[in-house]
Amino acid sequence: MGPLAGVKIVEIAGLGAAPYGCMMLADMGAEVIRVDRIGGRDDTPPTTPLLRNRRAIAVDLKKKEGIETVLALIEKADIVVEAFRPGVAERLGIGPEDCLKRNPRIVYGRMTGWGQTGPLAQRAGHDLNYIGLSGVLNQIGPTGGKPVVPLNVIGDFGGGGLLLAFGLACALFEARQSGKGQVVDAAMVDGAISFMAMFFGYRAEGQFNDKTGQHLLGGGAHYYDVYEAKDGKYLSVAPIEPQFYAKFIEMLGLDAARYKTAAYPAFSEQTIEHDWPQLKAELTELFKTRTRDDWCEFFAGFDVCVEPVLTLEEAPQHPHNIARNAFVEVGGLLQNAPAPRFSRTINDLPKAPPPHANADTDAIIADWGIDPDLVARARQAGGLGS
Repeated sequence: MGPLAGVKIVEIAGLGAAPYGCMMLADMGAEVIRVDRIGGRDDTPPTTPLLRNRRAIAVDLKKKEGIETVLALIEKADIVVEAFRPGVAERLGIGPEDCLKRNPRIVYGRMTGWGQTGPLAQRAGHDLNYIGLSGVLNQIGPTGGKPVVPLNVIGDFGGGGLLLAFGLACALFEARQSGKGQVVDAAMVDGAISFMAMFFGYRAEGQFNDKTGQHLLGGGAHYYDVYEAKDGKYLSVAPIEPQFYAKFIEMLGLDAARYKTAAYPAFSEQTIEHDWPQLKAELTELFKTRTRDDWCEFFAGFDVCVEPVLTLEEAPQHPHNIARNAFVEVGGLLQNAPAPRFSRTINDLPKAPPPHANADTDAIIADWGIDPDLVARARQAGGLGS
């Protein structure tokens, strides 16, 4: 089931971004075979939803017989994904040239932080480094303060895994027409830079001064921020558009004339450096007069763009998320449901937790029609799990 039903993917075990991209593809119906290390995966929690909707085969990539087994799988696949530093796959014998020689239609996905080229290509890094180099991190933080460390969802999962999945889907579409595969170079830093497209435009118009927390969408404005309620819980407040902002200040009984002068699209230095902080201070005190849920009830039914900031424990219980079936329980673990949704090629929900590293080796070998003699040689040499 799903729009990618029938697509076969070989995923060479990696961390974070690559598994997320493969999770997205598996959620869409692709058959993903994860090539794990013999002995398991010490660096990835076995229950993580990132590894759901897979079958796993254990291979020793340092044995030539193990590599031959992987290449045999790749011969029958549409996509292969690896997340090594540039050059490692080539040294192992499963680089793009090796794989395209065995399967000219293969789409070869490469997931890295810095990309396959450039002076940083061989350097270690993490999400925080990639979003720092992209210009994203400098915009996240309080006005006048230092950049704040976000979760690793911007570089790793958005700029990395999701970019990878998009690139692979595009290349697969083209390969189905041309009959030729190609390499998809997905770099987290590239993905993070792409997220700043709108802000390059703001900057060109003089509406973005490139300082932490001073743009209206970066926490500088009083009408786009997080406020603490009386009970210590938080509200996300974002009535940017004039009609929503007008209703917001009306419901709170604020001075319409005074607050209107500092509303969108005001970008003067006076507004940013004086009016916004002063009005934000006033709203900070106002929101502390009621609990978070009291404020939610107060604003319920009105388009003022005020919603609760929920914890991971609370989010699955919100009526909207329940109505959307946004969460699913698999093997006793509550997790995100597949997204996006499709009207006709409806994708299945995950049915089982991620398998252990060697759970499906025999079944995969049989289903994919791998040469029994190759399998016997690989097992005898210790290149394939048993």
